[in-house]
Amino acid sequence: MKDTSVHPKKEYEFEKQFNEHEAIQWMQENWKKSFLFSALYAAFIFGGRHLMNKRAKFELRKPLVLWSLSLAVFSIFGAVRTAPYMLYILMTKGLKQSVCDQSFYIGPVSKFWAYAFVLSKAPELGDTIFIILRKQKLIFLHWYHHITVLLYSWYSYKDMVAGGGWFMTMNYGVHAVMYSYYALRAAGFRVSRKFAMFITLSQITQMLVGCVINYLVFSWMQHGQCHSHVQNIIWSSLMYLSYFVLFCHFFFEAYIGKTTKARKVD
Repeated sequence: MKDTSVHPKKEYEFEKQFNEHEAIQWMQENWKKSFLFSALYAAFIFGGRHLMNKRAKFELRKPLVLWSLSLAVFSIFGAVRTAPYMLYILMTKGLKQSVCDQSFYIGPVSKFWAYAFVLSKAPELGDTIFIILRKQKLIFLHWYHHITVLLYSWYSYKDMVAGGGWFMTMNYGVHAVMYSYYALRAAGFRVSRKFAMFITLSQITQMLVGCVINYLVFSWMQHGQCHSHVQNIIWSSLMYLSYFVLFCHFFFEAYIGKTTKARKVD
């Protein structure tokens, strides 16, 4: 497919030299390895928790700061490079083009960040290592989210499905704020509770927008205007709906429920 879009940003050399055709081909041949990574990840969770039961927790404050800061910087760059592209398409060609256009996967700037996004979902599993070794509470939402995002991202990138630009750009933006928050907390800075609430509300909003995008892709796909397939939309919709429910539940438990209990105690 030829990239017909005009990108308003000048591309860097590493973005220009990136071969998206080789990347897409590699993913088409290797995307099922995401199941292997997920299985190893699950084994680490249960095995790691078992091993840590009789051991003292590790502090790992400095490594956690570096880890969170690295992911924050990566996400910020990703958001800064992809958001102007999506905004440009939206403002010049309209909502339908921004959802259905596959040029996000092959555009001069966005092509690198699209591939970097899907690959990053494997190393992001490392978040859980710190939770296990520091003996913190590991909630279902955390590991379920990591596994399903990895599987869906690799599964979808190989087909260059419509809506991918929206999904990836939103995630870059939310992660830029989230990992910055984690880095500040790990470094010992006191961050307002409202900031954490804002992050969770942003995630809930992201899931709602994801559901809307899936609906639009399905609607426009019926007229041959969006490249996707029903199976992908079903999996994506189930994923986003489950995230929406789980993040709403987390928001209530973490912020509203605790506030209500505190008032009752007072």
